Amino acid sequence: MTIYLAQQLKLPIPNWINFYINDFLCMPIILSLCLAVLRIIKKPETLYVPLIIVLALTTYFAICFEWLVTQISTRDTRDISDTILYCLGAILFFNF
Repeated sequence: MTIYLAQQLKLPIPNWINFYINDFLCMPIILSLCLAVLRIIKKPETLYVPLIIVLALTTYFAICFEWLVTQISTRDTRDISDTILYCLGAILFFNF
């Protein structure tokens, strides 16, 4: 939200933050929210997100946002580095 607000206010942001940090943080945020909901519903604190779910959700996001959305939106562009950052974020989540 801070990055989005800074962009809307036209504050100077380094390019690596402006273009890449959201893609890197996407999977850890989404997967953490999924885990939190699962823990609220199921109650055990030892519950975790299995690797297959992490891989499936990361693949889903990569396909949706780097292929599908770029097909129908003129504003968005396809970028392999975004897919790599989704994967790195998923690895970060899974390791912690």
